[in-house]
Amino acid sequence: MGEVKTQKATLIDKRYLIPFILIASLFFLWGFSRSILDVLNKHFQDAMDMSKTESALIQVAVYTAYFLMALPAGLFIVKKGYRSGVVLGLLLFAVGAFMFIPGEAVGSFELFLAALFVLGCGLAFLETAANPYAATLGDPRTSASRLNLAQSLNGMGCIFGPLIFGQILFNNEASASADGGSQLAIPYSVLGIIVLVAAVIFTRVKLPEIKNEESDKDEASASGKAAIKKLWSQKLFVFGLAAIFCYEIAEIAINSFFINYVTDDGTISNDTASTMLAFGGLGLFFTGRLIGSRVMSRIRAEKVLLFCGCCTVLCTLIVVFAGGGMLGIVALCACYLFESIMFPTIFALSLNGLGRLTKLGSSFLMMSPIGGAIGTLTMGYVADTAGMSLSFLVPMASYGVVLLFALYYVSRKSLTNR
Repeated sequence: MGEVKTQKATLIDKRYLIPFILIASLFFLWGFSRSILDVLNKHFQDAMDMSKTESALIQVAVYTAYFLMALPAGLFIVKKGYRSGVVLGLLLFAVGAFMFIPGEAVGSFELFLAALFVLGCGLAFLETAANPYAATLGDPRTSASRLNLAQSLNGMGCIFGPLIFGQILFNNEASASADGGSQLAIPYSVLGIIVLVAAVIFTRVKLPEIKNEESDKDEASASGKAAIKKLWSQKLFVFGLAAIFCYEIAEIAINSFFINYVTDDGTISNDTASTMLAFGGLGLFFTGRLIGSRVMSRIRAEKVLLFCGCCTVLCTLIVVFAGGGMLGIVALCACYLFESIMFPTIFALSLNGLGRLTKLGSSFLMMSPIGGAIGTLTMGYVADTAGMSLSFLVPMASYGVVLLFALYYVSRKSLTNR
Protein backbone atom coordinates (compact mmCIF):
# COMPACT_ATOMS: atom_id res chain seq x y z
CA MET A 1 0.00 0.00 0.00
CA GLY A 2 1.16 3.52 -0.77
CA GLU A 3 1.97 5.89 2.04
CA VAL A 4 -0.88 8.27 2.88
CA LYS A 5 0.24 11.91 2.87
CA THR A 6 -1.28 14.37 5.29
CA GLN A 7 -2.40 17.55 3.57
CA LYS A 8 -0.62 20.62 4.86
CA ALA A 9 -2.84 22.82 7.03
CA THR A 10 -3.34 26.31 5.59
CA LEU A 11 -3.29 29.33 7.87
CA ILE A 12 -6.12 31.22 6.11
CA ASP A 13 -8.49 29.74 3.55
CA LYS A 14 -8.35 31.85 0.36
CA ARG A 15 -12.15 31.99 0.31
CA TYR A 16 -12.09 33.84 3.62
CA LEU A 17 -9.17 36.22 3.08
CA ILE A 18 -11.30 39.40 2.79
CA PRO A 19 -13.55 38.53 5.80
CA PHE A 20 -10.41 37.76 7.80
CA ILE A 21 -8.87 41.15 6.96
CA LEU A 22 -12.08 42.98 7.93
CA ILE A 23 -12.46 41.10 11.19
CA ALA A 24 -8.76 41.47 12.02
CA SER A 25 -9.14 45.26 11.77
CA LEU A 26 -11.46 45.12 14.78
CA PHE A 27 -8.64 43.63 16.85
CA PHE A 28 -6.70 46.87 16.37
CA LEU A 29 -9.73 48.84 17.55
CA TRP A 30 -10.20 47.15 20.90
CA GLY A 31 -6.45 46.89 21.51
CA PHE A 32 -6.26 50.66 21.11
CA SER A 33 -9.33 51.22 23.29
CA ARG A 34 -8.29 48.94 26.13
CA SER A 35 -4.73 50.28 26.29
CA ILE A 36 -6.07 53.84 26.75
CA LEU A 37 -7.38 52.71 30.15
CA ASP A 38 -3.81 52.22 31.38
CA VAL A 39 -3.11 55.91 30.76
CA LEU A 40 -6.46 57.01 32.20
CA ASN A 41 -5.67 55.08 35.37
CA LYS A 42 -2.63 57.23 36.18
CA HIS A 43 -4.23 60.39 34.75
CA PHE A 44 -7.20 60.28 37.11
CA GLN A 45 -4.93 59.53 40.08
CA ASP A 46 -3.16 62.85 39.43
CA ALA A 47 -6.08 64.94 38.08
CA MET A 48 -8.60 63.96 40.75
CA ASP A 49 -6.20 63.07 43.59
CA MET A 50 -7.27 59.42 43.75
CA SER A 51 -5.64 56.39 45.33
CA LYS A 52 -4.60 53.45 43.14
CA THR A 53 -7.57 51.48 44.45
CA GLU A 54 -10.01 54.26 43.50
CA SER A 55 -8.59 54.73 39.99
CA ALA A 56 -8.93 50.96 39.45
CA LEU A 57 -12.69 51.61 39.14
CA ILE A 58 -11.92 52.55 35.52
CA GLN A 59 -11.01 48.94 34.77
CA VAL A 60 -13.88 47.71 36.94
CA ALA A 61 -16.39 49.66 34.82
CA VAL A 62 -15.12 48.30 31.50
CA TYR A 63 -14.53 44.71 32.52
CA THR A 64 -17.75 44.41 34.50
CA ALA A 65 -19.44 45.28 31.19
CA TYR A 66 -17.60 42.36 29.61
CA PHE A 67 -18.83 40.04 32.35
CA LEU A 68 -22.45 41.15 32.12
CA MET A 69 -22.68 41.38 28.31
CA ALA A 70 -20.54 38.49 27.05
CA LEU A 71 -23.21 35.81 27.48
CA PRO A 72 -26.06 37.94 26.03
CA ALA A 73 -23.69 38.80 23.18
CA GLY A 74 -23.05 35.12 22.55
CA LEU A 75 -26.76 34.32 22.51
CA PHE A 76 -27.40 37.29 20.19
CA ILE A 77 -24.68 36.10 17.79
CA VAL A 78 -26.09 32.55 17.79
CA LYS A 79 -29.47 33.91 16.63
CA LYS A 80 -28.42 36.84 14.41
CA GLY A 81 -24.96 35.89 13.18
CA TYR A 82 -21.45 37.30 13.43
CA ARG A 83 -22.02 40.42 11.34
CA SER A 84 -24.99 41.59 13.43
CA GLY A 85 -22.93 41.10 16.57
CA VAL A 86 -20.11 43.20 15.14
CA VAL A 87 -22.42 46.04 14.04
CA LEU A 88 -24.24 46.21 17.39
CA GLY A 89 -20.88 46.17 19.19
CA LEU A 90 -19.62 49.10 17.10
CA LEU A 91 -22.79 51.11 17.77
CA LEU A 92 -22.55 50.57 21.53
CA PHE A 93 -18.89 51.53 21.41
CA ALA A 94 -19.76 54.78 19.61
CA VAL A 95 -22.44 55.66 22.19
CA GLY A 96 -19.93 55.16 25.02
CA ALA A 97 -17.32 57.29 23.24
CA PHE A 98 -19.76 60.18 22.72
CA MET A 99 -20.77 60.03 26.39
CA PHE A 100 -17.35 61.52 27.19
CA ILE A 101 -18.70 64.87 25.93
CA PRO A 102 -21.21 65.37 28.80
CA GLY A 103 -18.72 63.66 31.13
CA GLU A 104 -16.14 66.35 30.44
CA ALA A 105 -18.74 69.15 30.57
CA VAL A 106 -19.92 68.07 34.02
CA GLY A 107 -16.48 66.98 35.24
CA SER A 108 -17.99 63.90 36.87
CA PHE A 109 -15.86 60.78 37.42
CA GLU A 110 -19.07 58.76 37.77
CA LEU A 111 -20.23 59.88 34.32
CA PHE A 112 -16.84 58.91 32.87
CA LEU A 113 -17.31 55.47 34.45
CA ALA A 114 -20.78 55.18 32.90
CA ALA A 115 -19.33 56.04 29.49
CA LEU A 116 -16.62 53.41 29.91
CA PHE A 117 -19.23 50.83 30.94
CA VAL A 118 -21.26 51.39 27.74
CA LEU A 119 -18.07 51.33 25.70
CA GLY A 120 -17.13 48.06 27.42
CA CYS A 121 -20.50 46.57 26.42
CA GLY A 122 -19.64 47.32 22.81
CA LEU A 123 -16.21 45.74 23.15
CA ALA A 124 -17.80 42.62 24.67
CA PHE A 125 -19.95 42.18 21.55
CA LEU A 126 -17.00 42.79 19.24
CA GLU A 127 -14.67 40.32 20.95
CA THR A 128 -17.33 37.65 21.42
CA ALA A 129 -17.98 37.76 17.68
CA ALA A 130 -14.49 38.32 16.30
CA ASN A 131 -12.38 35.86 18.31
CA PRO A 132 -14.20 32.63 17.36
CA TYR A 133 -14.87 33.95 13.85
CA ALA A 134 -11.17 34.55 13.18
CA ALA A 135 -10.33 31.15 14.68
CA THR A 136 -12.75 29.30 12.36
CA LEU A 137 -11.73 30.97 9.06
CA GLY A 138 -9.56 28.05 8.00
CA ASP A 139 -8.19 24.68 9.05
CA PRO A 140 -8.93 23.81 12.73
CA ARG A 141 -5.30 22.66 13.10
CA THR A 142 -4.10 26.25 12.61
CA SER A 143 -6.79 28.00 14.65
CA ALA A 144 -4.38 29.07 17.43
CA SER A 145 -1.82 30.37 14.95
CA ARG A 146 -4.52 32.20 12.94
CA LEU A 147 -5.97 33.82 16.05
CA ASN A 148 -2.50 34.91 17.14
CA LEU A 149 -2.04 36.53 13.72
CA ALA A 150 -5.30 38.48 14.11
CA GLN A 151 -4.40 39.35 17.68
CA SER A 152 -1.10 40.83 16.48
CA LEU A 153 -3.18 43.77 15.22
CA ASN A 154 -4.58 43.99 18.73
CA GLY A 155 -0.99 44.35 19.90
CA MET A 156 -0.38 47.11 17.37
CA GLY A 157 -3.45 48.98 18.65
CA CYS A 158 -2.11 48.61 22.19
CA ILE A 159 1.04 50.51 21.17
CA PHE A 160 -0.80 53.53 19.78
CA GLY A 161 -3.28 53.87 22.68
CA PRO A 162 -0.87 54.96 25.45
CA LEU A 163 1.39 56.71 22.93
CA ILE A 164 -1.34 59.06 21.64
CA PHE A 165 -3.28 59.54 24.87
CA GLY A 166 -0.09 59.80 26.92
CA GLN A 167 0.94 62.78 24.79
CA ILE A 168 -2.54 64.33 25.04
CA LEU A 169 -2.87 63.98 28.81
CA PHE A 170 0.61 63.98 30.37
CA ASN A 171 2.03 66.86 28.32
CA ASN A 172 -0.62 69.10 29.91
CA GLU A 173 -0.74 67.70 33.44
CA ALA A 174 -1.04 71.11 35.11
CA SER A 175 -4.18 72.07 33.17
CA ALA A 176 -5.55 68.57 33.58
CA SER A 177 -5.34 68.94 37.34
CA ALA A 178 -7.06 72.29 37.18
CA ASP A 179 -10.06 71.12 35.18
CA GLY A 180 -10.50 67.83 37.02
CA GLY A 181 -9.67 65.40 34.26
CA SER A 182 -10.96 66.78 30.97
CA GLN A 183 -9.18 66.73 27.56
CA LEU A 184 -10.95 63.47 26.86
CA ALA A 185 -14.04 64.58 24.91
CA ILE A 186 -12.32 65.45 21.62
CA PRO A 187 -10.20 62.30 21.17
CA TYR A 188 -13.06 60.03 22.22
CA SER A 189 -15.45 61.87 19.87
CA VAL A 190 -13.03 61.30 16.98
CA LEU A 191 -12.86 57.64 17.97
CA GLY A 192 -16.67 57.47 18.04
CA ILE A 193 -16.92 58.88 14.50
CA ILE A 194 -14.37 56.35 13.20
CA VAL A 195 -16.33 53.52 14.82
CA LEU A 196 -19.60 54.72 13.26
CA VAL A 197 -17.95 54.67 9.82
CA ALA A 198 -16.76 51.12 10.52
CA ALA A 199 -20.32 50.11 11.49
CA VAL A 200 -21.62 51.42 8.14
CA ILE A 201 -18.92 49.45 6.30
CA PHE A 202 -19.86 46.23 8.09
CA THR A 203 -23.53 46.69 7.20
CA ARG A 204 -22.52 46.83 3.51
CA VAL A 205 -20.22 43.81 3.32
CA LYS A 206 -21.19 40.16 3.44
CA LEU A 207 -19.50 38.02 6.05
CA PRO A 208 -19.98 34.27 5.51
CA GLU A 209 -21.38 32.41 8.50
CA ILE A 210 -18.96 29.59 9.34
CA LYS A 211 -20.84 26.62 10.73
CA ASN A 212 -19.45 23.47 12.30
CA GLU A 213 -20.75 20.24 10.82
CA GLU A 214 -22.42 19.42 14.11
CA SER A 215 -24.30 22.71 14.10
CA ASP A 216 -25.94 22.58 10.69
CA LYS A 217 -29.17 20.98 11.94
CA ASP A 218 -29.98 22.94 15.04
CA GLU A 219 -27.44 25.53 16.11
CA ALA A 220 -29.95 27.47 18.17
CA SER A 221 -30.24 24.57 20.61
CA ALA A 222 -26.68 25.31 21.66
CA SER A 223 -27.98 28.18 23.78
CA GLY A 224 -30.28 26.05 25.95
CA LYS A 225 -29.76 24.73 29.45
CA ALA A 226 -28.77 21.30 28.18
CA ALA A 227 -26.06 22.83 26.02
CA ILE A 228 -24.72 24.89 28.95
CA LYS A 229 -24.67 21.76 31.12
CA LYS A 230 -22.83 19.86 28.40
CA LEU A 231 -20.36 22.71 28.01
CA TRP A 232 -19.54 22.70 31.72
CA SER A 233 -18.93 18.96 31.58
CA GLN A 234 -15.96 19.58 29.24
CA LYS A 235 -12.97 19.52 31.62
CA LEU A 236 -10.60 21.06 29.12
CA PHE A 237 -12.94 23.99 28.50
CA VAL A 238 -13.49 24.61 32.23
CA PHE A 239 -9.75 24.57 32.91
CA GLY A 240 -9.23 26.86 29.91
CA LEU A 241 -11.85 29.26 31.28
CA ALA A 242 -10.02 29.38 34.63
CA ALA A 243 -6.70 29.93 32.84
CA ILE A 244 -7.97 32.76 30.65
CA PHE A 245 -9.63 34.37 33.68
CA CYS A 246 -6.31 34.35 35.53
CA TYR A 247 -4.48 35.58 32.44
CA GLU A 248 -6.81 38.58 32.36
CA ILE A 249 -6.03 39.25 36.01
CA ALA A 250 -2.32 39.38 35.19
CA GLU A 251 -2.45 41.25 31.89
CA ILE A 252 -4.89 43.98 32.87
CA ALA A 253 -3.43 44.52 36.35
CA ILE A 254 0.10 44.87 34.96
CA ASN A 255 -1.08 47.27 32.26
CA SER A 256 -2.97 49.34 34.81
CA PHE A 257 0.02 49.88 37.09
CA PHE A 258 2.93 49.82 34.64
CA ILE A 259 3.22 53.63 34.76
CA ASN A 260 2.95 53.59 38.57
CA TYR A 261 5.77 51.02 38.85
CA VAL A 262 8.06 52.87 36.45
CA THR A 263 7.48 56.28 38.11
CA ASP A 264 7.48 54.95 41.68
CA ASP A 265 10.93 56.28 42.62
CA GLY A 266 10.25 59.70 41.05
CA THR A 267 13.11 59.62 38.52
CA ILE A 268 10.90 58.97 35.44
CA SER A 269 8.03 61.25 34.38
CA ASN A 270 4.51 60.09 33.50
CA ASP A 271 5.02 61.15 29.88
CA THR A 272 8.22 59.11 29.56
CA ALA A 273 6.60 56.16 31.35
CA SER A 274 3.64 56.15 28.92
CA THR A 275 6.11 56.07 26.01
CA MET A 276 7.95 53.19 27.69
CA LEU A 277 4.62 51.39 28.06
CA ALA A 278 3.87 51.93 24.36
CA PHE A 279 7.21 50.78 22.97
CA GLY A 280 8.97 48.85 25.73
CA GLY A 281 5.94 46.93 26.98
CA LEU A 282 3.22 46.86 24.34
CA GLY A 283 5.76 46.99 21.51
CA LEU A 284 7.15 43.68 22.76
CA PHE A 285 3.56 42.45 23.14
CA PHE A 286 2.95 43.16 19.45
CA THR A 287 6.26 41.57 18.46
CA GLY A 288 5.51 38.51 20.56
CA ARG A 289 2.21 37.89 18.78
CA LEU A 290 3.84 38.14 15.37
CA ILE A 291 6.59 35.74 16.42
CA GLY A 292 4.09 33.49 18.18
CA SER A 293 1.92 33.10 15.09
CA ARG A 294 4.98 32.05 13.11
CA VAL A 295 6.37 29.72 15.77
CA MET A 296 3.02 27.98 16.28
CA SER A 297 2.91 27.07 12.61
CA ARG A 298 5.87 24.80 13.41
CA ILE A 299 5.58 23.99 17.12
CA ARG A 300 2.40 22.87 18.85
CA ALA A 301 0.57 25.79 20.50
CA GLU A 302 0.34 24.15 23.94
CA LYS A 303 4.14 23.70 24.08
CA VAL A 304 4.70 27.36 23.24
CA LEU A 305 2.18 28.29 25.94
CA LEU A 306 4.06 26.11 28.45
CA PHE A 307 7.36 27.84 27.70
CA CYS A 308 5.82 31.31 27.92
CA GLY A 309 4.05 30.43 31.17
CA CYS A 310 7.39 29.53 32.79
CA CYS A 311 8.96 32.77 31.55
CA THR A 312 6.17 35.05 32.83
CA VAL A 313 6.29 33.53 36.31
CA LEU A 314 10.07 34.05 36.40
CA CYS A 315 9.84 37.64 35.10
CA THR A 316 7.21 38.73 37.62
CA LEU A 317 9.29 37.15 40.40
CA ILE A 318 12.20 39.37 39.33
CA VAL A 319 9.88 42.42 39.30
CA VAL A 320 8.85 41.69 42.90
CA PHE A 321 12.38 41.27 44.26
CA ALA A 322 14.02 43.98 42.11
CA GLY A 323 11.92 46.58 43.90
CA GLY A 324 12.01 49.00 40.98
CA GLY A 325 15.00 50.21 39.01
CA MET A 326 16.13 49.22 35.54
CA LEU A 327 16.28 45.46 36.24
CA GLY A 328 12.66 45.47 37.38
CA ILE A 329 11.55 47.55 34.38
CA VAL A 330 13.32 45.22 31.92
CA ALA A 331 11.73 42.17 33.57
CA LEU A 332 8.33 43.88 33.50
CA CYS A 333 8.67 44.62 29.77
CA ALA A 334 9.74 41.00 29.17
CA CYS A 335 6.40 39.90 30.69
CA TYR A 336 4.66 41.52 27.72
CA LEU A 337 6.73 39.52 25.24
CA PHE A 338 5.94 36.17 26.86
CA GLU A 339 2.30 36.86 27.77
CA SER A 340 1.49 38.05 24.24
CA ILE A 341 0.44 34.64 22.92
CA MET A 342 -1.51 33.59 25.99
CA PHE A 343 -5.03 34.92 25.38
CA PRO A 344 -5.49 33.77 21.76
CA THR A 345 -3.74 30.46 22.45
CA ILE A 346 -5.79 29.61 25.55
CA PHE A 347 -8.93 30.80 23.73
CA ALA A 348 -8.32 28.58 20.69
CA LEU A 349 -7.23 25.54 22.71
CA SER A 350 -10.26 25.82 24.99
CA LEU A 351 -12.68 25.85 22.03
CA ASN A 352 -11.10 22.86 20.27
CA GLY A 353 -13.64 20.09 19.74
CA LEU A 354 -16.67 22.01 21.05
CA GLY A 355 -18.53 21.84 17.71
CA ARG A 356 -21.97 23.47 17.95
CA LEU A 357 -21.08 24.73 21.43
CA THR A 358 -18.31 26.97 20.03
CA LYS A 359 -20.27 30.26 20.05
CA LEU A 360 -21.65 29.60 23.52
CA GLY A 361 -18.19 28.61 24.76
CA SER A 362 -16.78 31.80 23.27
CA SER A 363 -19.29 33.93 25.16
CA PHE A 364 -18.28 32.32 28.46
CA LEU A 365 -14.60 32.86 27.66
CA MET A 366 -15.35 36.51 26.90
CA MET A 367 -16.71 36.93 30.43
CA SER A 368 -13.14 36.40 31.64
CA PRO A 369 -12.04 40.08 31.49
CA ILE A 370 -13.92 40.53 34.78
CA GLY A 371 -10.70 39.01 36.13
CA GLY A 372 -9.02 42.24 35.11
CA ALA A 373 -11.37 44.23 37.32
CA ILE A 374 -10.73 41.93 40.27
CA GLY A 375 -6.99 41.84 39.62
CA THR A 376 -6.66 45.62 39.28
CA LEU A 377 -8.59 46.27 42.49
CA THR A 378 -6.55 43.64 44.36
CA MET A 379 -3.24 44.87 42.99
CA GLY A 380 -4.18 48.48 43.72
CA TYR A 381 -5.04 47.61 47.32
CA VAL A 382 -1.77 45.71 47.82
CA ALA A 383 0.17 48.60 46.24
CA ASP A 384 -1.54 51.15 48.54
CA THR A 385 -0.89 49.07 51.66
CA ALA A 386 2.33 47.09 51.04
CA GLY A 387 4.09 48.78 48.14
CA MET A 388 4.15 48.72 44.36
CA SER A 389 6.70 45.92 43.96
CA LEU A 390 4.94 43.44 46.26
CA SER A 391 1.67 44.00 44.38
CA PHE A 392 3.17 42.05 41.46
CA LEU A 393 2.67 38.85 43.45
CA VAL A 394 -0.92 39.05 42.16
CA PRO A 395 -0.04 38.65 38.44
CA MET A 396 2.70 36.15 39.30
CA ALA A 397 0.16 33.79 40.91
CA SER A 398 -2.17 34.27 37.94
CA TYR A 399 0.53 33.34 35.43
CA GLY A 400 1.05 30.22 37.54
CA VAL A 401 -2.48 29.06 36.73
CA VAL A 402 -1.81 29.55 32.99
CA LEU A 403 1.33 27.45 33.40
CA LEU A 404 -0.72 24.67 35.04
CA PHE A 405 -3.24 24.74 32.17
CA ALA A 406 -0.42 24.38 29.64
CA LEU A 407 1.03 21.45 31.60
CA TYR A 408 -2.40 19.80 31.69
CA TYR A 409 -2.92 20.26 27.95
CA VAL A 410 0.55 18.93 27.07
CA SER A 411 0.12 15.87 29.29
CA ARG A 412 -3.37 15.26 27.88
CA LYS A 413 -2.03 15.39 24.32
CA SER A 414 0.78 12.99 25.22
CA LEU A 415 -1.71 10.45 26.59
CA THR A 416 -3.96 10.84 23.52
CA ASN A 417 -1.08 10.24 21.10
CA ARG A 418 0.05 7.00 22.75
